[in-house]
Amino acid sequence: MNTESEKEQFLKEFGSDYGYANAPKNIDEIRATEFKRLNDTVYLDHAGATLYSESQMEAVFKDLNSTVYGNPHSQSSCSLASEDIVGKARQQVLSFFNASPREYSCIFTSGATAALKLVGETFPWSSNSSFMYSMENHNSVLGIREYALSKGAAAFAVDIEEGTHVGESESPKSNLKLTQHHIQRRNEGGVLKEGMTGNAYNLFAFPSECNFSGRKFDPNLIKIIKEESERVLESSQYCRGCWLVLIDAAKGCATNPPNLSKFKADFVVFSFYKLFGYPTGLGALIVRNDAAKLMKKTYFSGGTVAAAIADVDFFKRREGVEEFFEDGTISFLSIAAIQHGFKIINMLTTSSIFRHTTSIAAYVRNKLLALKHENGEFVCTLYGLLSSEMGPTVSFNMKRPDGTWYGYREVEKLATLAGIQLRTGCFCNPGACAKYLGLSHLDLLSNIEAGHVCWDDRDILHGKPTGAVRVSFGYMSTFEDAMKFVNFVENNFVISSSNRCALQPRSISLPVEGIAKAAARHFLTSITVYPIKSCAGFSVDQWPLTSTGLLHDREWILKSTTGEILTQKKVPEMCYISTLIDLNLGKLFVESPRCKEKLQIELKSSSLVTERDEMDIQNHRYEVRSYNNEVDIWFSRAIDRPCTLLRNSGSQSHSCINKNGSPGICRDVGARLNFVNEAQFLLISEESIADLNSRLKSNLDGRRRNGGQAVQVGVMRFRPNLVASGGEPYAEDGWSNLNIGGKYFMSLGGCNRCQMININPEAGEVQRFTEPLATLAGYRRAKGKIMFGILLRYENNTKTESDTWICVGEEIVPNGDRH
Repeated sequence: MNTESEKEQFLKEFGSDYGYANAPKNIDEIRATEFKRLNDTVYLDHAGATLYSESQMEAVFKDLNSTVYGNPHSQSSCSLASEDIVGKARQQVLSFFNASPREYSCIFTSGATAALKLVGETFPWSSNSSFMYSMENHNSVLGIREYALSKGAAAFAVDIEEGTHVGESESPKSNLKLTQHHIQRRNEGGVLKEGMTGNAYNLFAFPSECNFSGRKFDPNLIKIIKEESERVLESSQYCRGCWLVLIDAAKGCATNPPNLSKFKADFVVFSFYKLFGYPTGLGALIVRNDAAKLMKKTYFSGGTVAAAIADVDFFKRREGVEEFFEDGTISFLSIAAIQHGFKIINMLTTSSIFRHTTSIAAYVRNKLLALKHENGEFVCTLYGLLSSEMGPTVSFNMKRPDGTWYGYREVEKLATLAGIQLRTGCFCNPGACAKYLGLSHLDLLSNIEAGHVCWDDRDILHGKPTGAVRVSFGYMSTFEDAMKFVNFVENNFVISSSNRCALQPRSISLPVEGIAKAAARHFLTSITVYPIKSCAGFSVDQWPLTSTGLLHDREWILKSTTGEILTQKKVPEMCYISTLIDLNLGKLFVESPRCKEKLQIELKSSSLVTERDEMDIQNHRYEVRSYNNEVDIWFSRAIDRPCTLLRNSGSQSHSCINKNGSPGICRDVGARLNFVNEAQFLLISEESIADLNSRLKSNLDGRRRNGGQAVQVGVMRFRPNLVASGGEPYAEDGWSNLNIGGKYFMSLGGCNRCQMININPEAGEVQRFTEPLATLAGYRRAKGKIMFGILLRYENNTKTESDTWICVGEEIVPNGDRH
């Protein structure tokens, strides 16, 4: 795709909307002066968080370095300076939403979620109330349901269908339709009765823009719900009472904030980092003053009371709306920073930002919709296209020529390697996710039973996607960003005659029974044991085999205080924790550059201090025990975060098959396993490593991404248990089984590699690169996985543990008959 001609065509169609031609700085100048850090990055997750500009941060630092701001709950000059800047910030916020201070107040919170929580916990719920919300709502809005249901109120979702163009006309649409879903109640005794709803207060919540699809919602919904609820809800008993309306503007406010002078919402919530990147941890609730009078607040704190008596049940609240709801000292330094964020928004104007960003999004949608495989099948399925107006968000999934889905994790992995930052999953919007992906309640429950939770790697279950790919654009996004993304999709996911070989590599073959023996001889050249999962291992010349693999291999794990199993993916410093087991002494020795003393752990179970406990990891259930505080303190110091060392007690570890019969992602469900991801052993070939290094050496793109240096990797970068030599590169792909010195192993197929192999611990400090995974993705990718090395299971046909050792130098005989 020629950049110049492509941009010329784009500007013919969108030139009047793109680039801020009438602003003090156009888009190219903005990128060149304000976002130099994006030179090697295509950032496409502005729906998640947009970016701060350089001049914005310079102004913030200058302000903080030149002004003394004190606690605003005082009368000193420094405190008055804070009070003054907070007051100006409130007015800026109200002006941004075109809200009169006579009618609305700005309450600062820690973010949009905190603002939603404040509405939920103070709303005047009763057993006659209803909480109605659009299906396309963020989880933080759905959480309000808990407050409503706990007070005996009814809750229900609605699908909103609009038949005409979204606009800011004063008159509501007559053909807008709401389809009501199942009524949720926890207290059946609170079912509505005739004549009991006149004084009930109801709440309707909808987003100004769906963060999943980019669909924009008609602001006329506010007036329709307030004045015509009986018509649109077809005289349902739940339509009666007084309706208040909440808009979640977290996604939509950056490009099209609700105009509160025309559309009188009662509550609007948003976060500042969605607007201009900084500060994080700060948001606001814009509340209509009449609605604020209805809110019931129980707790009081410093700053919210005018007087209180410690030993008597007496306090007097402050009368101001903001003071009433802002508990404690507000984040006044962060509030002082928002004036500098508004400067660039006001300079460009939200209308220009909206036109600029939506023109880029329209270009991407058009390009994705046009992509076809060589067999004529369309590549992309886009979501939200039937909506009357869309924001600067594109959400989609992709199919292979045979109709099967590409997993969104595969897309995210390859995008990261290409320097493209995007978002995948359900984006905390389960209603929109289910609606657009066509997932029934049965599908959702089946996925949960299969172990699927938010942020995991289960992107395809039962042949259907569990989420989507999302790209979203901000005021500093460029046409070049969009074109790079489209090129990435075309080069990596569209099967054509020009790239068929690259995307369907023939070098990867799964184990097939009966393959003829190769003439070359293979030998075992290295054995490595990793006692603690994701920590460094130690090499040996010979080592005992057990029914779980190498004796004591990955028998220990580190667990965070939140229950997360720690690995180098999130704690790369774990690679500096060295281990060694002395079988004669019966001890595990552990060292860390952060700890002065070498840790010694007795292998005998008597050193464990707790009773056995059960835990599920990778669809296997383990019995585990922990150690004393001294051991945990040592490891917490070694990785600079609180953690606990756990040991597999060994006797009861077994596969955890789901209710639907699915074993989850673990490959080796039939074997006893320690804390491995997929199988007992990983085998790597020296010849395959040599071939990879040859490719890395000639990879010019890889050199550019890694500071001009050719990346070379050692075999230990891949953390193998066994290293083989002899034969051709990737010969191991065709091994269905192998005999190593009379010990038999079954191949479970290739090992799917992740970004952990890009962590380089050899430079004295942990460094993250795109290599070697980026190069491997170019020729070792198959069905959503990047394969390198093979997984093995030890075939021990004896019922008891035997004194069997595996030794360096033993010959490896692949695809042989077992005697």
